[in-house]
Amino acid sequence: MIVVVDYGVNNLKSVVRALAAGGHTAALTTDPDEVRRADHVLLPGVGHFGQASRTLETTGLGAAVREAAVSGRPVMGICLGLQLFFATSSEATEARGLAILPGTVVHFDTGLPVPHVGWAQVDLTAPGGRHAMLARLFDGMPRFFYHVHSYHPTALRDDDVLGTGTYERVFPTLVGRDNVIGAQFHPEKSQRAGIELLDAFARWRP
Repeated sequence: MIVVVDYGVNNLKSVVRALAAGGHTAALTTDPDEVRRADHVLLPGVGHFGQASRTLETTGLGAAVREAAVSGRPVMGICLGLQLFFATSSEATEARGLAILPGTVVHFDTGLPVPHVGWAQVDLTAPGGRHAMLARLFDGMPRFFYHVHSYHPTALRDDDVLGTGTYERVFPTLVGRDNVIGAQFHPEKSQRAGIELLDAFARWRP
């Protein structure tokens, strides 16, 4: 069973529809026990790091996602969901995320317009090229995905950066370790490339 964690943010149903387009049924849930029973866990979202982190904590959903990650089951974060994999974000310095991955989240430091909106090339790093879920999907070539974000992860371990984008400067846009993977971009807005990425996640057995 694939579950999409419903913690009161936007864009969740779009992810369920994108999974369905790839032939996969997903359940949208507010129940931490359903997250604990799931084979695959997806944490998408558009919203504010502080409010989202508080909701995850008070509902018990955050603890359930952490348990899924520790258990070795596939866990994927999308956009805000990815950012919540880290302990801290400059968007809400008093808030604490899930601390599943080492690193932090920062606002874009650029003279270009923020948020960064639009299609952007994603290039796999050397660790990304060896990743069981990503290697066949990219097949040695970059792919384009749709981004909408003002913040991005930074200060990661080199091996945890699986793919990068460029918006004046290079930034991590695919990250992960072991059974955990995150995308700063929106697969559900990325047409065929995004459906194929979600399909690869649904089939992934770390």
